[in-house]
Amino acid sequence: MLRETRSMPARPAPEIASPPAAATPMAFARVIAAAYPLYGQSPANALKQAQITPARLQQPDARITARQMEVLSGTAMQELDDEALGAFSRRLPWGSYGMLARASLSAPDLGVALKRWCRHHSLLADDIRLRLEVSGDSASIGIEERSDLARHGDEARAFCLVHVLRNIHGLACWYIDSRIPLQGARFPFAAPPHADAYALMFPGPLQFGAAQASIRFDARYLALPLRRDEKALTQMLQRALPLTVLQYRRDRLLVQQVRQALAAWPEQAHRADGIAALLNISARTLHRQLKEEGASLQALKDEVRFERAKDLLNRSDKPVKQVATAAGFKNEKSFIRAFRAATGLSPGDFRKGSPG
Repeated sequence: MLRETRSMPARPAPEIASPPAAATPMAFARVIAAAYPLYGQSPANALKQAQITPARLQQPDARITARQMEVLSGTAMQELDDEALGAFSRRLPWGSYGMLARASLSAPDLGVALKRWCRHHSLLADDIRLRLEVSGDSASIGIEERSDLARHGDEARAFCLVHVLRNIHGLACWYIDSRIPLQGARFPFAAPPHADAYALMFPGPLQFGAAQASIRFDARYLALPLRRDEKALTQMLQRALPLTVLQYRRDRLLVQQVRQALAAWPEQAHRADGIAALLNISARTLHRQLKEEGASLQALKDEVRFERAKDLLNRSDKPVKQVATAAGFKNEKSFIRAFRAATGLSPGDFRKGSPG
């Protein structure tokens, strides 16, 4: 968890969407409670603050709210003075993850910031090594386990891997003020009984039984500049849990991704729900996020169709009627009318004036 020592009024981040009321597995709470005996302490106060009874804690299928998880983990981190909650071979004192976030704040872009975060994390805890890698159009952050994270149980290992990845993904979104959709998440253990909760924390394709824990996303996000300053960081650290549990709404690459989907899969992207499925979001979210970015789906459709038409007029000898069909227009007449309105030229005049 990302935390800060000073006390300021807690305010939910407006750009974060709310999850179901009680979606966090009780298994995570049990891991936190189990960290207390490692330090010769009792979790009674933390459980009381989070309104979790001892009997409820032991119920295998029980769930808690994000707020309960925030209270429980925050109280435990302070009482144990360990932000890793016993996961590593040495303690991570209160404020450690805030220090990591601050150390990367001056990076020129997200790629540099994440590389710094991964490198600095190894200085604090050598039990794991995080690595940012880029392959083609995809970037991934993987966790190499360098000690036995399951020495306190399989649930403790899973909790550690999950929250390290959620920390860095949530912080990355916050740094650039953009939702970073995941292309996939992998975990080196069998699917747990509460696997449905993983779909909330890591929206996108999930794989269990992988070689190591990792998340994968579009590499273009790495080039985006950081949009936060010291003041914003100080405020964020007062209530960092929304970054590690809830999903950002705004996506600064969404317009570009919609264009690509329209161009690459014109049949599937003909309708809003088809595009939304390709991008792993709902149609409602698609329209809302495009509106937030000052765009509309219809305008993007028109833009992509006209670009396709221009390319065909420039690079082929196809009759205008065939160009209209290939570009997605209903008929030649509507294509000519729309093309003239958009460019000031008829398709034929555009073709004559093109460099060929």
